[in-house]
Amino acid sequence: MFLVIGWLAARKVRDGTAEDLLIAGRAMPMWLATLTMTATWVDGGYLLGTAEGAYKSSVALGIQGGLCFGVSLILGGIFFARRMRRMEYTTLIDPFESRFGKHWAAVLFIPALLGELFWSAELLVAIGSTFGVTLQMKLTTAILISAVVVILYTMVGGMWSVAYTDAFQLGMVVIGLAVAIPYVLSATGGLDAVMAGYAAARPDRTGILPPFSGTGSFWTSQSIINWWDVSLMLIFGGIPWNCYFQRVLSCQTPLKAQWHSIFAGLLTILLTLPPLLIGVAAFRYVWPVNLMAELQAQPAQTFPMVLKYLTPPLVALLGLGAIIGAVTSSFSSSILSAASMMTWNFAGRIIWPDLSVTQMKRLIRLSIVLLGASAIAMALKVQSVQALWFFTSDLVFVLLFPQLVFALFDSKVNRTGSIVAFCVSLALRLGGGEPLFGIPPIIPYPEILTSNPSVWYEAGTGALLFPYKTLAALTGLILLPLVSRMTARWDNPVPLSLPSGKKVAAA
Repeated sequence: MFLVIGWLAARKVRDGTAEDLLIAGRAMPMWLATLTMTATWVDGGYLLGTAEGAYKSSVALGIQGGLCFGVSLILGGIFFARRMRRMEYTTLIDPFESRFGKHWAAVLFIPALLGELFWSAELLVAIGSTFGVTLQMKLTTAILISAVVVILYTMVGGMWSVAYTDAFQLGMVVIGLAVAIPYVLSATGGLDAVMAGYAAARPDRTGILPPFSGTGSFWTSQSIINWWDVSLMLIFGGIPWNCYFQRVLSCQTPLKAQWHSIFAGLLTILLTLPPLLIGVAAFRYVWPVNLMAELQAQPAQTFPMVLKYLTPPLVALLGLGAIIGAVTSSFSSSILSAASMMTWNFAGRIIWPDLSVTQMKRLIRLSIVLLGASAIAMALKVQSVQALWFFTSDLVFVLLFPQLVFALFDSKVNRTGSIVAFCVSLALRLGGGEPLFGIPPIIPYPEILTSNPSVWYEAGTGALLFPYKTLAALTGLILLPLVSRMTARWDNPVPLSLPSGKKVAAA
């Protein structure tokens, strides 16, 4: 079905330009842009990660990703979408290239590309784990089948194929969740019993937001600060994504680009509720001993295990369809986005600047295949869906958000300021370590900046609770304009320009 929809949509770009393939010729209607934007953000990590967080931790940690990404879409629509669409850029990297030059933009392209690749891998893990639980399919088989189908229709029709299949896949998500939720609640005593049982067992973990001060062993002052640190990362780190701006730049007008992002943000927040209820119901349900042990060992399996054991087989298949729809829509978006930047801003600017339209389209399709294969290889090395989902926003929050803000809105920034801000932010971020990849903290932030450093390390894991991500991003936000002004005499700021070459004031 996905291939048929993608093939039908591909007729729109059969004789078109590279821009038709990448940004739908800037002709996408607002309703379709809203649906494809929502489908992109409501991905496998969104569904599985929300259920996982609510089951193993709290409502606030379960809903955190979906809520913050929804707010991110709203803020992106208000402050960024209209300006980017008005300037008629093609990718996220274009304003960096205009302001800082194509060679430094090629460096800024690296974290943007890595973010898309990590996200793609997380999506494949989500669908692989779901197939494994519900259909007893091997992880490798599930990943390969899903990836090949998505890569094929994305190659054929580009943004149009992705958008129309996204709309269909979002419908699968809504239908699958709507059918599954009543059975899940019925198996666990109903909505009131589920919420009451969760509140009784976890009285300090039922709020959408954490308390303002520490209340006990779960919500300490440090864990509250860490929650807000991660939330800021998700909100502002959710903006500098090429897959986001690909939809913004596909819209027919700047005003429609703004409003479609706002509407998609509201839908993204609304669709957080079903997987959150599934996670809460999983905590309430009295599991057999063997299944309880399995779930506690692999909380990322919460969503598919609930579908398998708490709903009839047909309903479980519909729920599986929801996950398939969520994952495939986002995977197609991420690999098309990565291929767009690789082809448009790297290969087409640095390596082969004289590519014809036909050669550019061929290179885009080849890039989709290569990046899809890379995501498949990475997917087999991931353990936590939610952790990798958050890490993708971490990269772009710390490294790219300051760059995007000042590239678009500060006419006095220069390449020197951009380089210094990037390097210092990267050093500060890596200095905090990364448990997902086994990287220990290098910079002892608590020992340097607090009087009681031991409380800033999570018991058991040793993970750093200090808000070093926000610190790294704030440092970039301060250094970029400051260093730019200090070095303006020998590194003159460059005005933004439209693709036509016309200069644009950074108001």
